Amino acid sequence: MYRNTYVKISLNNIKRNVEKMISTFPDYQYYFAVVKADSYGHYGNRPIEKMIEAGCNYLAVSSLDEAMQIRNYFSDIPILCLEPISTEYIPVAAENNITLTISSTEIEEYLKQLPHKLKVHLKVNTGMNRLGLSTKEELSKCYNRLKQNRQIEIEGIFTHIYEATNELKTKRQFKCFEDLTTTIPLDTIPIIHITASEATELYPKLPYVNGCRFGIMMYGFSKTNKIKLDSTFTLISEVIQIQTLNKNDTVGYDAAYQATEDKERIAIVSIGYADGITRANTGRIIYINEKEYPIVGNICMDMLFVKVDEQVSVHDKVYIIKDVEHIKTIANHLHTVPQEVMCNISKRVPRVYDKEDIDEM
Repeated sequence: MYRNTYVKISLNNIKRNVEKMISTFPDYQYYFAVVKADSYGHYGNRPIEKMIEAGCNYLAVSSLDEAMQIRNYFSDIPILCLEPISTEYIPVAAENNITLTISSTEIEEYLKQLPHKLKVHLKVNTGMNRLGLSTKEELSKCYNRLKQNRQIEIEGIFTHIYEATNELKTKRQFKCFEDLTTTIPLDTIPIIHITASEATELYPKLPYVNGCRFGIMMYGFSKTNKIKLDSTFTLISEVIQIQTLNKNDTVGYDAAYQATEDKERIAIVSIGYADGITRANTGRIIYINEKEYPIVGNICMDMLFVKVDEQVSVHDKVYIIKDVEHIKTIANHLHTVPQEVMCNISKRVPRVYDKEDIDEM
C-alpha cells in the first residue's frame, strides 16, 4: 500500500455483531450471512470467516461468480445464489454444491439429467415484484415438475420483505406467503426463510420459519438500536497539501468553490471519485483530528478539497467515513442507503484489518 488511503475493517466487531444477533434471535436453525457485493464492500475472506465463527451456517450471494469466488476458499459451507443464473451454468453450480434460486416457471433445463445433485430454493413473490413465483398455480407447477428430477433437492423456500418498517405491508406479505404455499407440502421443505435484517429485528419469528438472513446488521446497522451493534467500516485518507486562498480565489475544476475571505485554508486529500467518493459528496462533513470540516469544490478523480483551519497539517489523517452514524449522515446527504455508501468504495482502495496489517503494507 503506497498511498495512505484505505478502508479499516473491524473483524472483531463483525464477529461480535453476529454473536449479538444470534443471541437475540436464538430460535432459528439457519442463519444466512448475506455476503453479496464483497460483503457490502468489506471485501476478502476474513470477514466471512468471522461470520461463520460467530454462528452463521449458510452464505447468500447475488451471482454464481460471487459464489464460485467464495467456494474456492470455503469448501463446505452451503452457498445460496439469490438471483437466478443462466441455465447453461446449472451443471457448474451442481458440481460445486452451489444452491440455486428458482424464481419462475422456466425450468426446462433443471428437468434434464444433471451430473451432480443440485439443491434449489423456491423464491416466492409476495409484493416486491422483482423476482419470484407470483401465484399458487406457478408455485405448484414449479414444485411438482422439479420433483420429477431425482437429482434436484428442493431444500428451501423464501421471499423478501420490501418495506419492513411498514407493519401493514409486511404482515400482508407474511399472509401472502402463507396463502401462496397452501398448494405445496410446505412442511416437507427443510429451510423456510422470509426475513432479512430489518424484518428479523422488527417482527417475532413466524412459527413455520426456521431461517433468517443477516445483511446490513452484521455491519453495525440496527433499525431499533435495541441491539448495541458496533461499526465495522472506516475509510481513512490523508492531507497531502494545504493551499492558502485569498478572497475570491477559486479551487478545483470549474471554479466550483470560491473563497469568501483572505487566508482561507484548503486541504487537498488523497481520495476522489475513482475511489467511490462521488461528486455528490461535496458539502458533506469529514473528520480531521476529531473535528468536523466540509468538503468543498468539485471532487476530482483522485483528490478532493476540504475547508480547514490552522489546526490541520499536511499528513493528518482524514476520516472520510468514520463510523455507523457518519455513514447514516452520508447516506442522507446522498439520498441513498448505508449499503450503497459502503459498496461504492472501489476495489482500488485497500481493505486492512488491524494496525499491524497497515504497517506491513
